[in-house]
Amino acid sequence: MNIGIIGIGSFLPNNRVTNIDLEKRMDTSDEWIRTRTGIEARHLAESDVSVSDMATRAAERALQSAGVSIDEIEAIVCATATAPAFPATACVVQANLGAKAAVAFDVSAACSGFIFAMDTAKSLMDSKGFKKTLVIGAEKMGSLIDWDDRSTAVLFGDGAGAVVLGEDEIASIDSIVLGSDGTGGKHLYENDEGKIVMNGREVFKFAVRKMPEIVLESLNKADKSLNDLDVLVPHQANRRIIDAAMERLDLEEEKVVMTIQDHANTSAASIPLALAEAVKSGKIQDGQTIVIAGFGAGLTWGASCLTWNHATITEGNHS
Repeated sequence: MNIGIIGIGSFLPNNRVTNIDLEKRMDTSDEWIRTRTGIEARHLAESDVSVSDMATRAAERALQSAGVSIDEIEAIVCATATAPAFPATACVVQANLGAKAAVAFDVSAACSGFIFAMDTAKSLMDSKGFKKTLVIGAEKMGSLIDWDDRSTAVLFGDGAGAVVLGEDEIASIDSIVLGSDGTGGKHLYENDEGKIVMNGREVFKFAVRKMPEIVLESLNKADKSLNDLDVLVPHQANRRIIDAAMERLDLEEEKVVMTIQDHANTSAASIPLALAEAVKSGKIQDGQTIVIAGFGAGLTWGASCLTWNHATITEGNHS
């Protein structure tokens, strides 16, 4: 079976927080945030909205997009680093959706998590013959924000994105590359108080080097070259990182999906949210070669080359 994406869905909390809003609660400014990160706003979930709530909404929309019944889903794999350790968010989503036939579990690879989860789901389909699986990236990064640290507090947002994998009808998965370097874990981690700590300089250097490498590696593994690349969907961590990667790859901005300005960094939700936005806006067209690529705490990285066979896929509203 040729495995690919057959449906996509996303969810962003209604609570949109702009840089101007942040000016009122901490020592920062809209200009400072925009020039250093490219972020103008982010969506932050209310206290009564959980990671599993957002994941469920995105999953429902992905199922609707694919025209797939929940009874057809045989596995649910959720990438998250901000949900409770147990029960697994995927299990909560399974219960919410009534997916009685599905095996459900989480994976954690921070901002690279969605690609790790997609590879895991695809592997289950290859090894066990599953016909349809649900892959989710969902995060409540706001729960880890240290509001006294403006260098990290302004960077993150909440949300969820999901895809249904099945027999290739929309976007075939031509390659997936993954990697980790645990020696870099000290540069980005959750401290004993449950807050994000980041060595921004080291993470920036790692990301700027690694992003172009994995884009090229995923293309090469799919027997394609940079000249074949039509659209790059990068992890939305920082506009400066994306700009540096574009420069190293000699990619024009028109080929790169940017949602950093309104989503901020949503970790494992970042790539599926950006992919859903690209589909919704019509940026992705029939026959295009797409690369999704991300990096994150761990340190981890992952990329996948897709061939978008049909652009007729629809995506639900974010609200």
